[in-house]
Amino acid sequence: MFILLCLDTKNQVIRQETISIGSLNSNVVHPREVFKTAVLNSAAHVIISHNHPSGDPIPSREDIDLTKKLVESGNIMGITLLDHVIIGDFRHFSLKEAGNI
Repeated sequence: MFILLCLDTKNQVIRQETISIGSLNSNVVHPREVFKTAVLNSAAHVIISHNHPSGDPIPSREDIDLTKKLVESGNIMGITLLDHVIIGDFRHFSLKEAGNI
C-alpha cells in the first residue's frame, strides 16, 4: 500500500489517503495522484509511506527515484515532501533520516 499524509502549516495531519495498492512486488505511483490529493486539501507538506511485503524496508532504486521525483514535483508546487517512510517487518526506513530528502 502507498499512503499519503497531508499536513497543514503546523504539521498537523489534515488528510490520510491510500494512493494505490500494489501487487506482490510492485506498485505504480505517479506524482499527479500524490499531489492531486495534497492540492485539493490545501496541504502545506506531505509525508508518504509504503510497505515492502518482503519485510525488508531497505529502499529499492525505484523507491529512491520516486522520492526524488516527488521532492522535485512538490518544490514546483510549493508543497514540501517531509519524508518517505518504508515499512517492513517490525522495522522502518526513513529516506529523510538516510539523507535522500
